[in-house]
Amino acid sequence: MSTPIGIGIVGTGSIVNNYIKCISELEDARLEALYTKSENRVKTAEEQFGVPVYSDLDEFMAQDRINLVCICNESGRHGEAINAAARAGKHVLSEKPLEVTTQKIDEVIAACERGGIKLGCVLQNRCSADYLLLKNAVNQGRLGKLLMGNAHINWYRSKEYYAGSQWRGTLKYDGGAAFMNQGIHTIDLLIHLMGDVTSVFGKVQTRVHDIEGEDVGSALLNFSNGAIGNITAGTALYPGYPERLEVYGEKGSVLMEAGKIVKWNVPGTDAPDLEQDKGNGSGAADPTAIGHQNHKTVLADMIDAIRQDRSPMVGGKEARKAVAVINAVYDSSKKEMVVRL
Repeated sequence: MSTPIGIGIVGTGSIVNNYIKCISELEDARLEALYTKSENRVKTAEEQFGVPVYSDLDEFMAQDRINLVCICNESGRHGEAINAAARAGKHVLSEKPLEVTTQKIDEVIAACERGGIKLGCVLQNRCSADYLLLKNAVNQGRLGKLLMGNAHINWYRSKEYYAGSQWRGTLKYDGGAAFMNQGIHTIDLLIHLMGDVTSVFGKVQTRVHDIEGEDVGSALLNFSNGAIGNITAGTALYPGYPERLEVYGEKGSVLMEAGKIVKWNVPGTDAPDLEQDKGNGSGAADPTAIGHQNHKTVLADMIDAIRQDRSPMVGGKEARKAVAVINAVYDSSKKEMVVRL
């Protein structure tokens, strides 16, 4: 068997535990090192994870045994880490969002292309079995002409969730809040199903939490295929409800909640087993409730992309789409006008 891909992780927050589980279950992967921006965190992290931990980003990136860098730090610092990895000749798999603005995303895409670096983004909800059933039904035209697609991420986060973090809910490092952090996964699925968005009209507000970003918002969408849609998102919507994805076509419709199909109305097609396992759970009220299996699928795909010299499951340009829509929602709310993409 070939030598395992050496993996380094940027960040030591709670999401890193998911990556540790994934790496331990993949024969073709080995955790080599971690990076933390906090010098005071180094010793504790080394004891926790059992590998070298660096507080100098360039020193971390210079480690020869690292082939792939997983970016798990604050969203608004992804670009800094991706650029450093590209300079060091390391392939990159970044948590969502790839960065918090399309301008920064374009910069890291260009940096990786210049360096011949593979750039992937973790939008793991695309991997769930039920979503793939829906995606296949849409691709095969079984719902007919698409009419409307809706995404609802009406979640709740406590005041402590934000108070305990220096970056959550900030514009610089979180890029916003309910749409950019919590909503982006379901918004990505909506675009993946319905196609490119041509214009948005949105409104976001900060009503409950003491944060810069929004804790409630709504947007109307126009898609390039003529369909319409809407998005609602929040982190102040007590007690928090499972995220919901709705796709309506001229021949049928499918509704999903918490990553599972709950309604399957597709004429001529038997409904899938709706009593199957509960998958990866929902982060409606608890961000740690989401499992690691879909992350594992994404990481395995990234390793194979490196081995086979192919594009990863979700590359930079694909990951850019949801951020572009979210940025447009924020812009629309600020200007109180329709924004065209």
